[in-house]
Amino acid sequence: MSFDRKLTLGVIVTIGLQLVAALMWTGAAAQRLKSVEGQLIEQRPVAERLARLEAEMSAARRQLDRIEAKVSAHE
Repeated sequence: MSFDRKLTLGVIVTIGLQLVAALMWTGAAAQRLKSVEGQLIEQRPVAERLARLEAEMSAARRQLDRIEAKVSAHE
């Protein structure tokens, strides 16, 4: 088996097009990542607020359970 070591114009153009496509894909992926990071930064205050609300609801549920237990004990 032998290989012809000449680079033809077609091979050079093909490699060049693949390189351009890879660079475009990398740029698009970087832009999508930047967009997702921006959305996460925007949602951070909402997530913190939601965590505080969950903690408050948990405390309210414990208080309600204690009140129900006292009412049941006095019946």
